[in-house]
Amino acid sequence: MAPHSGSSITPMDLLRICDGLVIQQALYAAVKLGVADLLQDGPRSTSEIAGQIEVNEPALYRLLRALATQGVFEETTGRTFANNQLSRFLCTGVPGSVRSMVLFRGSELFYQCFGEIVYSVQTGQPARSKLFGKSWEYLRDHPELARIFDDAMTELSALSAPAIAAAYNFGAHGTLMDVAGGNGILLAAILNVHPALRGVLADQPHVIERAKQRGFLGGELAARASLQPCDFLHEVPSGCRAYLMKNAIVDWNDEQAHTILDNCRRAVPSDGVLLLVEPIVPDDNRPSWSKIVDLPMLVLTGGKTRTVDEHRELLAGASFRLNQVVPVVADLSIIEALPT
Repeated sequence: MAPHSGSSITPMDLLRICDGLVIQQALYAAVKLGVADLLQDGPRSTSEIAGQIEVNEPALYRLLRALATQGVFEETTGRTFANNQLSRFLCTGVPGSVRSMVLFRGSELFYQCFGEIVYSVQTGQPARSKLFGKSWEYLRDHPELARIFDDAMTELSALSAPAIAAAYNFGAHGTLMDVAGGNGILLAAILNVHPALRGVLADQPHVIERAKQRGFLGGELAARASLQPCDFLHEVPSGCRAYLMKNAIVDWNDEQAHTILDNCRRAVPSDGVLLLVEPIVPDDNRPSWSKIVDLPMLVLTGGKTRTVDEHRELLAGASFRLNQVVPVVADLSIIEALPT
C-alpha cells in the first residue's frame, strides 16, 4: 500500500509493494488447499487441518500466520485459525466469493504470463502468445482451467451485475441482446430489474451450453430470455433494439475491437443503441483501478483499458456516436452509443 501523503517515504515502502506477489500466491495456496471451506464450521487447529488435507503442518501454519497478518483468516489461539469477514470470500458458493478468481490468478495462464511481462513491454504483444499461443484455444485444451476461468468471470459479474442493472434504463428499449454474455448472470440481473424487457444471451456454442447448465436464465425468466450462438469476431445476430457488451472491448486490440464494433453496427437498428460496460481510464494521472487492470490485458489478451476519448474514436470508426457515459461502480461505466 502506498504511504500516506506527507509521511516519510523509505525503500521499505517499495519492498512492501513487491510483497503483493507473495500475498497473491499465499492466497492461491490457501484456496487451492480448501482451507477457508474447512473453517466454515468454526476454528480448527493447523494440526487438524493438515491431517485432513495431507500437508506439512509447520508449513501450513506459516502460510496461515502470514495471511492473518494481512487480515485474511484469524489466529484465535496458538496454531488455531478461524475464518473472518475477509476469508469467507474465499469459500465455495458464498455470496461475494472470489475463490475462482484467486485460483485463476495463481494458474499458469495468468501467473506465468506476468513472469514474461518484460517481453510484452518490449514488443507490445501479449506474453500469453509467446508461452501458450491463443488464450481461448489454450482454455479449450485445458477444460479444468477453462472451468476455473468461467467460474471466475461469473464471480466478477455477480459482484457488479446488480449495480449495472440499476444504473441504466434498459427496459426503455424493449429488447436487449447481451453479446458475449457468458453464463447470463448479468442479463438475468437486468431482466429481474426491468420486468417488461425481453433478452437474448449470445455467445459461442460451448458457452451457451454452459449457460444452460448454470440456469441463471431459467425459471420465471425463461419466458423472456432466449439463447443464441454467436461469434462476435464474425457476426452479431440481429433482432434486438439494444445490444450490450460487458468487458468485451477491453480484451482486444484496436483492430480487433473495430471488427467487433463493425459487426455490432450491422446488427443494431437505426433506432437502436449499443451499450458497452467497460473500465474507463481517467484523463488525468490520479490513481485508478483501470490502470492496474490494464496490465493483465497487456500480458494476457493483447487488449487494453481506454479513456472516454479512445472509446469515442473507436465507436466513430464503426459509425457509432458516443452519447453518454453512465458511471456504475469504481471505474466501471456504461457507454451508450447511437448509430450514425
